[in-house]
Amino acid sequence: MSRAVTARDRAGRAATDRDLAGRHLLDPLLDWFAGHARDLPWRRPDCSPWGVLVSEVMLQQTPVSRVEPVWREWLARWPEPADLAAEAAGEAVRAWGRLGYPRRALRLHACAVALTAEHHGQVPADVGALRALPGIGQYTAAAVGAFAFGLRSAVVDTNVRRVQARAVTGTPLPAPSLTAAEMRLAEQLLPEDPATAARWSIAVMELGALVCTARSPACPRCPLRETCAWVAAGSPAYDGPARRGQAWEGTDRQCRGVIVAALRESADPLTVTDLAARWPDADQFTRALAGLLTDGLAERSADDRIRLPGL
Repeated sequence: MSRAVTARDRAGRAATDRDLAGRHLLDPLLDWFAGHARDLPWRRPDCSPWGVLVSEVMLQQTPVSRVEPVWREWLARWPEPADLAAEAAGEAVRAWGRLGYPRRALRLHACAVALTAEHHGQVPADVGALRALPGIGQYTAAAVGAFAFGLRSAVVDTNVRRVQARAVTGTPLPAPSLTAAEMRLAEQLLPEDPATAARWSIAVMELGALVCTARSPACPRCPLRETCAWVAAGSPAYDGPARRGQAWEGTDRQCRGVIVAALRESADPLTVTDLAARWPDADQFTRALAGLLTDGLAERSADDRIRLPGL
């Protein structure tokens, strides 16, 4: 038997194995998604790849309810990457509002500049090219490839990891951070047909967001209940290391947010004294301001005032 035939046989068996691995999950999940998917603007057929990319960046660590109105404002103001690239980065930070983690606004602006300069203002339909854009990591590149272009790429976020952990491996929660084993499982479960794979990915994410939630999973109405390994094991409680949420009150993050909010709401640059009066801890304020200047979220003007970048 030739090496070519052997390689084809191996590839065929691998494809069959992948199909069988997820078949008991695929049909019930897609049926459920057809009747329960949220009508979100970035999922509609008329949404541009740029709109999908903006949504994916905004949705990182931020609920849909907070993202949707800001996303609509951004796309109305900057419907194409070139529109955002033509503005100062500070305008992106100002328009980011209270979504949190405003460095994402800078990354989107840098991404828009790169798309305009290197891709004729278009989002590339290639995961490798997407990954090469400023601020676009593995997850975002895979998500844009799948949801904007229907590419077969494993999209693995926190919701997907949780569904995989419960439905397939029988554990209550995934590991604290993404593992190579989780990525291999996601690839194994991914249907071979690209369009079906993209729909599978968004359906798994939706199930994790609406039903298979971290704290109160609604197992009685889950389409995967009959085959869920975690349910079959008796839904054992999580017994791993304690998982603590991120603190906010009194942290450097909160202080940074207060400073950025003040700059965003002011038409003119502010003095350091003006900004310092908004936070009770002088040392923490100094540290937070220095971090914002280093990160490019703020800059000093010629008269030593503080402003958003480029404004």
